[in-house]
Amino acid sequence: MTQLTLITGANRGMGFEIAKALGEHGQHILLGARNAQKGEAAAQTLRDQGMTVDAIQLDVTNHESITQAVAKVTADYGHLDILINNAGAAFDAHRAPSVLDLATIQQDFEINYFGLVDVTQQFIPLLKQSPSAKIINVTSMMGSLSQALNPESEVFHASAVGYQSAKAAANMFTIQLAKEFQNTGVPITVNSVDPGVVATHFGGGDPEMAKSRGAKTPAEGAKRTIELALDDSKTTATFSNMNGIVPW
Repeated sequence: MTQLTLITGANRGMGFEIAKALGEHGQHILLGARNAQKGEAAAQTLRDQGMTVDAIQLDVTNHESITQAVAKVTADYGHLDILINNAGAAFDAHRAPSVLDLATIQQDFEINYFGLVDVTQQFIPLLKQSPSAKIINVTSMMGSLSQALNPESEVFHASAVGYQSAKAAANMFTIQLAKEFQNTGVPITVNSVDPGVVATHFGGGDPEMAKSRGAKTPAEGAKRTIELALDDSKTTATFSNMNGIVPW
């Protein structure tokens, strides 16, 4: 049976590369996008290449938008096999934690944490209709407390407290959800993937400038997420990077 995969924030960048790769492997892609027109344009690009792709309007910071997306998937398909929480953004602009305004921190949390939790919780009933479902959260080592304290780590010199705190929270949600499902026998695996620094428009950055500084291409950044989505093993509660799967 063809796997049905929903990817949030998939109309461009790494999300689009994930959609393309999984579509090429025969999965039926639900291309989630905040802007319906941009989502449909991206979906049509992949359909023109022979893939089975449907665009779905999905703003992860809008509870009603998520509810409507769940209703559509329920009506059209009745289940979901893979949920990839790819949508994310950073709004800190390298401001120090002592002066970063609360509104910006809340903005970071709305998309990177609360949105991820809301999407995941609302889609769990559909994932439970699959005999073997997956949740894959695209996260970041920027949310690692140990790396933030390690002088040898790139994270040690970073200052994006809103984004980093939201990712740390998302990492904890991933761990606790994975343990819940594992302990209760729910056939859904839950994993996190750290793509590293990727040359996209993420955080309002310039992809070409990021690439000149050694950032990965979107295709390179998407690689491990794609591998996990195609993997039939029961990997659970892990943090994954480009070198493989590392247990939490």
